[in-house]
Amino acid sequence: MKEGRRELRLLDLMMTGIGGLVGSGWLFSSLTAANVAGPGAIISWVIGMVAIAIIGLTFAELAGLVPEMGGVIRYPEISHGSLTSFLIGWAVLISYAGLAPIEAEGVLQYAATYVPGLYNAGSSTLTTVGFVVAAALVVSFFVVNYFGVKLYARINSNMTWVKLVVPSLTAILLLVSGFHAGNFTQHGGFLPKGWTGVFSAISTGGIIFTFTGFRTMFDMAGEAKNPRRDMSRALFLALGFVGVLYILLQLAFIGALPGSDLSHGWANVALTSPFANLAMVLNMSWLAIILYGDAIVSPMGTGFVYAAVFPRSLFAFAKNGYFWPVLKRLNRYGTPGAAMGISVVVGILFLLPFPSWQKMVSILSSATILTYMIGPISAAALRKSAPDARRPYRVRGLGFLGPIGFVVGSLIFYWSGWDINRWMMGLLGFGIVIYFAYGVRKMNRPWDDVKSGIWLLVYFVAMFLMERYGSANFGGENVIPTPWDQAIVAAISLIFYYWGVSARKTLSQTDQNALSMVSALDADEASEEELRQSI
Repeated sequence: MKEGRRELRLLDLMMTGIGGLVGSGWLFSSLTAANVAGPGAIISWVIGMVAIAIIGLTFAELAGLVPEMGGVIRYPEISHGSLTSFLIGWAVLISYAGLAPIEAEGVLQYAATYVPGLYNAGSSTLTTVGFVVAAALVVSFFVVNYFGVKLYARINSNMTWVKLVVPSLTAILLLVSGFHAGNFTQHGGFLPKGWTGVFSAISTGGIIFTFTGFRTMFDMAGEAKNPRRDMSRALFLALGFVGVLYILLQLAFIGALPGSDLSHGWANVALTSPFANLAMVLNMSWLAIILYGDAIVSPMGTGFVYAAVFPRSLFAFAKNGYFWPVLKRLNRYGTPGAAMGISVVVGILFLLPFPSWQKMVSILSSATILTYMIGPISAAALRKSAPDARRPYRVRGLGFLGPIGFVVGSLIFYWSGWDINRWMMGLLGFGIVIYFAYGVRKMNRPWDDVKSGIWLLVYFVAMFLMERYGSANFGGENVIPTPWDQAIVAAISLIFYYWGVSARKTLSQTDQNALSMVSALDADEASEEELRQSI
């Protein structure tokens, strides 16, 4: 099958990761995380970064092993078959489908400060004019991506440099110009809502949503020039730079807030343009102007990245046999043109049902967390089903880090709370119906794939019951109060981790061909090196 053009180098992959990590999240998540956890949000960022790093390591191994377009959907197909792949792919599509429009809405929320008529601050909804403008932005994201990965890499790298400089400058200036140390101990103390607030902020405060971008580089692995070497390096560089930046931004935001804004507690801090508002309070109107400009560049750049990866996920879904074959076709620029068209329609529709940034973030974060958890299980499963396959990057201590990553992912999903996850479970239930009504008919050996994926169905049921009857702190009935609820989630997650690894499927010839791609890439690189030496 025709694949994309391999033109992305280490810098391009790193910038793809950073471009996905630094978007509207940096403009709003310091506020939303502080609303949930107060100063304890700093701990939330550290936990979130460590958790994503552990999970990301397993994806780095998988990307080197299976360097394909839309890799996050392809990994479970090879390790566990169609049922697991379909459900994880369904969650991937849910999480990616709304990300380009969410960034478009982030642009307009900031722009509404100086361009009236785009956004209703009171109801947190787009006006009719705002909807049209947001739809035009979504279309523009996909149009640029249509013309090839090389153009994408050039534009994304330039935009990402801007996106790094402005938040870095903002954090430094707020830290040195208006830092109130008392904000960290007054107004309820460092943990005004206890550890529950710290954990909840990871999922509902925008932190996991912000870290979603690390996954984008793995969906572009099929177009990486040297995936066996560059995927793990790009992950470490992107997460390292951005993790430190977000912690500094959270410190700066908490320290710069005037005492009057905290008079009614952290939950009631309300700023339409958080960092720009603080810059104005500190008499740095010039910084506010820069921030309003960057409020367009950052979300636009991130929307541009997600407009690149969502069609590639549709491509992978079609390659697995779950969508129309036309979505597997690449245009003359090496991009999935038909999938781009579908993505535009879905992106515009996603502007309709979710009225606010934070509501969209919560739903998409929940879907994103589910897609993370397959990384540790697929990596461990393929270690057993394909022990001799070429692994350019091999996670050290996978026997320890794999279950830890899965447990942490399960806990973060649980911390999202019943109010959010009941909707997510409903969407997953809809996906299950589609699979058994349509997808299972496309499989050569459907019962084998169902047997390899039944663990995931039971896992969803177990998590649904824990959400419903767990602690009231997370929206449950409090039948199982804190901390027993989280202990039980951790325990059952370990059970499902080992069940999931043992449920791996026997690799088909197609799977073996996918795993042999790395050896082919090694041969290509060796030939290129010989050619360079002969010139």
